[in-house]
Amino acid sequence: MPRRAAISGTGLIGASIGLGLAREGWMIRGWDPSSVVLDVALELEAINTKAGSFDELGASDVDLIVLAGPPAAVVDQVTRLETSALVIDVAGVKQAVIAAARPQRFVGTHPMAGREVTGPRGASPSLFRGAGWVVVEDGAARPDLAAVEDILRMLGAEPIRMTAAEHDAAVAMISHLPQVLAAALANEAADRTRALDLAAGSFRDLTRVAASDPALWVDLLAKNAVEVNAAIADLQGRLDKVAGALAEGKTETIRHFLDRGRSIRSSLAPPVIAVRVALADEPGELARVGRAFGASAVDVRDLQLRHAPHGGGGVLTVSVRPGEAETLRTALEDEGLLVVD
Repeated sequence: MPRRAAISGTGLIGASIGLGLAREGWMIRGWDPSSVVLDVALELEAINTKAGSFDELGASDVDLIVLAGPPAAVVDQVTRLETSALVIDVAGVKQAVIAAARPQRFVGTHPMAGREVTGPRGASPSLFRGAGWVVVEDGAARPDLAAVEDILRMLGAEPIRMTAAEHDAAVAMISHLPQVLAAALANEAADRTRALDLAAGSFRDLTRVAASDPALWVDLLAKNAVEVNAAIADLQGRLDKVAGALAEGKTETIRHFLDRGRSIRSSLAPPVIAVRVALADEPGELARVGRAFGASAVDVRDLQLRHAPHGGGGVLTVSVRPGEAETLRTALEDEGLLVVD
């Protein structure tokens, strides 16, 4: 008999979980406060049936209940939910959720994966492949922790055990603070005369998450305000030291600051070589790149497409394993594409 799950919140994360579970043969019932979002999730087969309300969903005879709404909604739901099923949430803050949780078999979690887009149409069963997924130990029974970790591995994720306090402090620095910084940089640049006319790769990289849904982030930041403010204060102190070094002409201090940052960033991913190819603004360019990938059989680790600011094509950066770059360059050139250094 197929295992059964209920998902509250069928947006990007909830629908991606649904698609991943469905691929493994689970039957899924879903509910969302937006009937439009819920209908799309059903259309995409992220769920099999719809519940008429959250209370109806919570009363479902299922093995697993996933609470995939924003933090404020999850905090409300975990105070109301009475069930013998295993319950997890995926909210981006954990202490507030854990403090409110009532279900007997509750495990707080947080997938470290997502996209700038929201809604089920951006969902994918592969969204969590290779991603870390925090599993909060606070108050959870060992068998339930193990069961949740098995499900997360089935979805392609790597479980990471933490306490709720450790999680909230960590995400304040690596997720919530970058969101604030991206928005601050975008706002600051927009207020500088003609700065955005020159915005290119580095600016787009640093402000990518500023395109995320503000409604989601207001809730996350508010629920983790203490940790986010501490992270902002810590970063401000570091920036003040950099400003002081610049004012005093301490170039070695600046060099050490930049070298350490480069070293830390390099340690976050396995070594790769970037191959850049210029693309014309015409049909068939990406098809030629695809043929080159097939011919070279390289392991593509990352792709970044940078459009020219004022039209006229762009540059595709392909990251591959060391030793495979020359093979890819040759295949791209065989397709008549221009490889740029």
